[in-house]
Amino acid sequence: MFISENNVAVLLNGEKVTKIEMKADITGEPTILENESLRWFIIKRGEKYGIRLRDLEAELVKNFEGIERFPINPKWKINAKFIPYDKPKEVSIPTILGTVEKDFSPGKLDFSIDEKQYSLEPTSAGEGLFVVFADLTSGEETYGAGRFLYVDGPDTNNNVILDFNKAYNPPCAFTKYATCPLPSDENKLRVRIEAGEKNYGDGH
Repeated sequence: MFISENNVAVLLNGEKVTKIEMKADITGEPTILENESLRWFIIKRGEKYGIRLRDLEAELVKNFEGIERFPINPKWKINAKFIPYDKPKEVSIPTILGTVEKDFSPGKLDFSIDEKQYSLEPTSAGEGLFVVFADLTSGEETYGAGRFLYVDGPDTNNNVILDFNKAYNPPCAFTKYATCPLPSDENKLRVRIEAGEKNYGDGH
């Protein structure tokens, strides 16, 4: 429950509010409140709740100059085969907070790089798949806690395109206050993925 002091102008969708039941981010439609340049909403991680606060006038926001990337290379647009599990597999996903969350993987992605075989275990993301992975560039050219990658779901022949050129940094690469998932042991690749976003600043 959010209750505002009478002399503080808090807005929801442009309208002033003084009292409201706030929805958390896990609902898919979080209640986002604002006061001048500030925006905030409720997050839930496991059984814990927190407030995510953003300042649109923060120096890091105003002076953001983008993220360095590896050059786009067709080599890293890889054909993978989706191997579905008989039923979704419960997986344990560590987080940057030191907690472990549970999710479900519908199957694994098998693919090859330079004639060597690798696999990743994604989770479902709507009609697609979501991968949190690390590789041998992690902690060097790229963020040490891994990167994210969304891919389209498998076609009728269970083929999937893994385009590592689209790999991007998780929020915790930019702030120590994020609550990012980390790569599971199954998603730590013993190969250099020289594609996608590189590390930002000094990392966190």
